[in-house]
Amino acid sequence: MTDFQMSLIVGAGVFVAGVFSYNKWQEYKARKSVERAFASDHDDVLMRSEDAPAEPDLGEGSPVLRQEPVLDLDAPTADATAGGAAAGAAPREAAAPAPVAGAARAPTSIASLPGARPDMPPAEVAESLVDPLIDCIIPLNFEGALRGDRILPALQKLRRVGNKPIHYIGFAVNGDWEPIVHGGVYTKLQAGVQLATRTTALNEIEYSELVTRLRSVADEIGAEAEVPDMIDVMSEARTLHRFVAGHDAQLGVNLAANGAPWAISTLIGALENQGFDVRPDGRFSMPDGAGGVLFTLSTNVTLGADTTARLTLLLDVPCVAPERDGFGAMVKCAHALTQRLDATVVDDFDQPLSDAALDEIKGQVAEFYQEMEAADIPAGSTRALRLFV
Repeated sequence: MTDFQMSLIVGAGVFVAGVFSYNKWQEYKARKSVERAFASDHDDVLMRSEDAPAEPDLGEGSPVLRQEPVLDLDAPTADATAGGAAAGAAPREAAAPAPVAGAARAPTSIASLPGARPDMPPAEVAESLVDPLIDCIIPLNFEGALRGDRILPALQKLRRVGNKPIHYIGFAVNGDWEPIVHGGVYTKLQAGVQLATRTTALNEIEYSELVTRLRSVADEIGAEAEVPDMIDVMSEARTLHRFVAGHDAQLGVNLAANGAPWAISTLIGALENQGFDVRPDGRFSMPDGAGGVLFTLSTNVTLGADTTARLTLLLDVPCVAPERDGFGAMVKCAHALTQRLDATVVDDFDQPLSDAALDEIKGQVAEFYQEMEAADIPAGSTRALRLFV
């Protein structure tokens, strides 16, 4: 046997030994990862559910552009136009969410969750957070039970992909799905990513990022993600976004000064007396009496302007429940301001809006609400607010 053949044999042996050692090392790391995930700090969790919860871990403009009133609310998109008293409106271009500097603080109680009312039962809060109609739901399967204190730090690392929020709920030992909070004990988990927002549908890149990051989170807590097929998810996302785009309607009426332009300093006081709240972006909002906004008002000038000759009242139709009669309240407010400010109610072409034209629009608003109700996304509901805000 030649020296060359011997060197080949030795080299092959070294290569095989290296591959074997690398595989054993990977096996060792995987075993240690599983051992850490199922460490004894939570094996007897059901026997220690009364332990005190840990402290929460830290994990995670410009004014909206004026949109014109809609007359044809049956149109498939909101950019149809109509002549006469009012013109059609294009969908509002919602501002992109501000960059998230870090993960959100883990919730310490169900009442601290966004959108939760003090009187809402935990199961109802959970349904509003992970909703099969507007969310892609991904089960996270594991054996035994996990404490909220144990899993929340990992979940806080993944709260959003693109501009789509991600929420989590757990099947509590009391037999109900609930939001995951410190002190809770859960035998099942679900993650839900919102399929669409006012601006976009969940896309392939966002979904791929979600799956990759969620699997990492699942590994950290000792769970396995049951990921739905991307093709099905993308189809659902596009269908939902078509509905959102077709019902993204805003209605506005304008007030034009009959004489000299109004001084902003004087105008602010008059609007506050009318019940408006001043917003940081220089716009005014009319509260609905329940912590929300009924409609807004814009002065149509920059913050540094001294005067304005035109005001615009704007109703975000899908975000106001029918029983609040947002359009009727806005028209009533407009008429009151005409007396207070010596103004005329006009459309976007400065033509006076007659009561008959306003009644016609109000009838179409009623039809719009019926469409949303038929789609199981009633205007002003939690689902609608998640999709249109």
